[in-house]
Amino acid sequence: MNRIWAPWRLKYVQKTERKGCLFCRAYKEKSDKKRRIVLRSSHCFVILNTFPYNNGHLMIVPYRHIAHPKDLNKDEVFDMHKTLNKMLRVLKKILNPSGFNVGINIGKHAGAGIEKHIHTHVVPRWIGDTNFMPVLSDTRVIPQSLDDLYKKIIKYLKKEK
Repeated sequence: MNRIWAPWRLKYVQKTERKGCLFCRAYKEKSDKKRRIVLRSSHCFVILNTFPYNNGHLMIVPYRHIAHPKDLNKDEVFDMHKTLNKMLRVLKKILNPSGFNVGINIGKHAGAGIEKHIHTHVVPRWIGDTNFMPVLSDTRVIPQSLDDLYKKIIKYLKKEK
């Protein structure tokens, strides 16, 4: 039998409830590296998903703690969309996916894990990235560490300036 080691998921399996919003705690944190925040713009920030659906999975999060897109003001909408386009370009250059899933889950039953702070998911996709592993063993194989991905994105963004 083959084994797939994913020790970083232990935090998720053993997670304990923490007070307050994960995203609000993340953007107030002094260390972007610790929280894996790859970009801060005027009204939002970009954070790698700690428990990704696929390699390169990141989230674009407004600084304001709001739950629904209707509550975003025009500056936040514009900044989030501008940031989305930038991150699509960056991920395309770094990872060369053949496509992307981009979306917002509104409400628990729609898949929102953090339903009180809206965020946009950006998930790179490749031909053949859906295979037998999720179907047969409820397992997804992520081929790159979050730390390696963080370093590559940061390096690319610094070069782009």
